Amino acid sequence: MPVNPELQGRVFPPAPPYLVGREKVREFSRAVFATNPINHDPEAARAAGHADVVAPPTFAVVLQEFTLAQLLAEPDAGIDFSRVVHGNQQFTYSRPIVAGDELTATLTVSSVKTLGGHSMVTAESAITDATGAHVVTATSTLVVRGDE
Repeated sequence: MPVNPELQGRVFPPAPPYLVGREKVREFSRAVFATNPINHDPEAARAAGHADVVAPPTFAVVLQEFTLAQLLAEPDAGIDFSRVVHGNQQFTYSRPIVAGDELTATLTVSSVKTLGGHSMVTAESAITDATGAHVVTATSTLVVRGDE
């Protein structure tokens, strides 16, 4: 079953707010081998002009995961998760994510394309802070394999 082309343009309700914790940033930093002191040490982060430890750029996937779960759970999407391959990932930042941020992510399906028997779904998670200011947009392209 192909992906529902009517998903294109759909905006999902915002995911619940996510409070970025210092230890989560440190754990993520270790997991991705981010060795910059601003990712681990609050004093180094403050000396660099940040309020607290700074998350590595790929940390935004933590928030995007909640929004992609909404898409994958959508009954009329036609997305069989067992056939999904991650095709591409991009991040467009207005400012870094730092510990203490309360962030909210909202997913928009920007594109649904069919290529051969496969579908490509591009989804953008716009992530804002507690004031509503843009922090980062995480864009994922999922490839949904067709029948072999």
